[in-house]
Amino acid sequence: MALLSVATPLKAKHVPLLVATYRPSLILRRRLYLPMPVSPRRCGRVYASKLPTPPPYPPPPGEQVYQPFRPPPSPLPAKYRSLGTAERLEILRDRLGMWHEYAPLISTLSDDGFTPPSIEEVTGISGVDQNRLNVAAQVRDSLVSASFDPELLAFFDAGGGADLLYELRFLNASQRAAAAYRVIEHRLDPKAAQELARAMKDFRRRRGDVGWDRFSAASPGDCLAYTHFRLSRESMSPAERMASLDRAVEAAETEEARKWIEEEIERASRQREGGGIAAGMEAEEPRVTVPVVRLRYGEVAEASTVALLPVCRAEEGEERIAAAPGRCRAEGELGVMAAERAWARWVVLPGWEPVVAAGNGVAVEFVDGRVLPWRGSGGWEKAVLVVADRGRREVGAEDGYYLVGGEEGRGKGLGVERGGKLMGKGVKEALGTVVLVVKPPREEEDDMLGDEDWD
Repeated sequence: MALLSVATPLKAKHVPLLVATYRPSLILRRRLYLPMPVSPRRCGRVYASKLPTPPPYPPPPGEQVYQPFRPPPSPLPAKYRSLGTAERLEILRDRLGMWHEYAPLISTLSDDGFTPPSIEEVTGISGVDQNRLNVAAQVRDSLVSASFDPELLAFFDAGGGADLLYELRFLNASQRAAAAYRVIEHRLDPKAAQELARAMKDFRRRRGDVGWDRFSAASPGDCLAYTHFRLSRESMSPAERMASLDRAVEAAETEEARKWIEEEIERASRQREGGGIAAGMEAEEPRVTVPVVRLRYGEVAEASTVALLPVCRAEEGEERIAAAPGRCRAEGELGVMAAERAWARWVVLPGWEPVVAAGNGVAVEFVDGRVLPWRGSGGWEKAVLVVADRGRREVGAEDGYYLVGGEEGRGKGLGVERGGKLMGKGVKEALGTVVLVVKPPREEEDDMLGDEDWD
């Protein structure tokens, strides 16, 4: 009690001194038990219901009134919507129902916090298969939205249907429907379906190439036939060329495309027999025998083998060609690429047969492809790469093309000349034999998916 009587006067004695000295903060007021300050402007409570509101005006004619957000319909079939997590996992584990019916269960489990490894642990479906089922179900839904024939759609309800539809994922809605009809008609396997989808996707990028206008973009068979036709022109072996042309004529659907391929087969047959131009036939215009390839985006990444070549500019002259190192080769178990000497510029190309067969290859960059002697109807205005084999320097074929420099080239720079022209000048040796011409990828607006193509 004595302690209380001493503490009370002490508190009352010092508090006025602190208040008179300065204005304490709110925290200090709470600690000293001081009364909180009262704001001189204190407003009463304002209720939203009492605020004046403008009178409702009717919406203008033709304008839609704002509607509250409504979540999209559930992708799950009606029979699965009322199931709990345990029941959904059980359906996936036992594969109950059609694959396209239980495939949406994977995405709903992901929304509930499940990860692909955890789903795999419970259901036995690997992460790769989970993604394949999800994507294939979306492709199937796009076919349903495109009014695809339900009787034909049942073809994909079997166990392998998901693998087939998964390969059509990069096509737009109309292309998917056309590709699906061909898959059903020819009973294609997943690998053949992948080849078909890639051919349809790649066809628009080849606009302007040789024979492109003879094939129809609306025909999946023509797209596949053009791919085989293009590969035949890139092949160095006559047997492989004829095999590619045979596959092309089998896949072609339009009469114009089939006629064009048959003419190409006749020309290839005459060359294979060694008779050149048949007797009694008029001589045809000189035709490019060097494969001309247009790269597509992602082609190097998809290639199973690649080749690394040194690059020279055409303006640098033949001294740089002689100084360029040979093609890099892999060494050791890790496949470390090793070069003969340091070099500033390199290019990575897919392991095409002409590139791989070049023993001492080099790539020459021409800033304008129109300087080449075989420029055609168009599409040569951009830079091109000319791959030449420095190990084959002898000028021995009139219809061949050779890398030259000096007087035979463009002044002090490098150039490409036909063998017949060099023989007429008495030139017996060049810097190398041209084995391949590479054109850059083409960016086409027609190749982009429009808003109406997205699902």
